[in-house]
Order: sequence, then C-alpha cells, then structure tokens
Amino acid sequence: MTSYIADSAVFIMGNCNVDNSLLITVPSVVDELKSKDSVLRFDLAKEEGLRVEWPEPEMEKEVREKAEQTRDSEELSKTDLEILAKALEHREKAVLLTDDYAVQNVAVQLGIQVKPVAQKKIKDVLIWQKQCIGCKKTFEKGEECPICGSPLKKKRKKRLKSKSHKES
Repeated sequence: MTSYIADSAVFIMGNCNVDNSLLITVPSVVDELKSKDSVLRFDLAKEEGLRVEWPEPEMEKEVREKAEQTRDSEELSKTDLEILAKALEHREKAVLLTDDYAVQNVAVQLGIQVKPVAQKKIKDVLIWQKQCIGCKKTFEKGEECPICGSPLKKKRKKRLKSKSHKES
C-alpha cells in the first residue's frame, strides 16, 4: 500500500485528497504551521491516523549530500531535509507531497516519487551555481564574491531531463 510523506503544504493548503491514515510526516512540520486552520488540519489528521516520525540520521546524511550536489542545500530548511529523509526511508512505497521546488528537485534526484499539493510539478532537474552580479564569475556556493566582493546570485548551472517523474 502506498504511503504519503506530507510536507507542511498538505496542512497549509488543505486541499490534499489523501486518506489521513496513509500520511506520514516529521515533527518539525508543526513549526511551519502558522494559521489556526493549518494547525487544525494537522490535529485532525493525527486523530485520523497521521503518523509523525523522526527521520533516520543516515537518511538525513544522504539527503544533505544530494542537496550539496544539486546546490539546493542553501534553499532547504531543517524541515525540508527531514521530510526528504523520511521520504527516502520509504522510497519504495511512498509518494512525497510537496509544493517546494527545491525539495522536489532533490527528491527526484534521490528516486523519490513526488506529487505537488497545489503547485505544478517540476519538469526538469536542475543543478545550481552562484554568479557574481559584479564580475560575472561563477562559484559553487557562497554569498559574496571572493574576487570583487559583490553579492552572488543563484543561477542554473545545468538542466537534466527528468527520468523519474512518476505520479500516483
């Protein structure tokens, strides 16, 4: 049976038509729920069988490594990393429900099935780099150009055609 790993968007948007007993999330998702409605949806889902589980540390490590490779690591929050780790744990039988494009980008690279909640799904997997807005030199990471001191801006390094865009 398919499980669904729920990012905070599931509770924030509230339009996810998945049986709550099939949902799994991580404890830090609660920290991202700001509105009374999203907290209410979360509490209701828990009463109806939502499982809240800590991710396995080995899975978090693998997610961090992949996020470094795709250069999405600066975009991912602690919750994003934990959600991805939990989805990686259940990769063979789970679908990750998220609208976050950086999360989707890393998930697809890890072989995790993704289904958006309210947004469109990513079309291609992207690898990012940083480019100086002053001298236009490119770097793997950072906030300030080590050459001229200008700010660095995120820029697509390459686009990989997505291989595993399965939805259930």
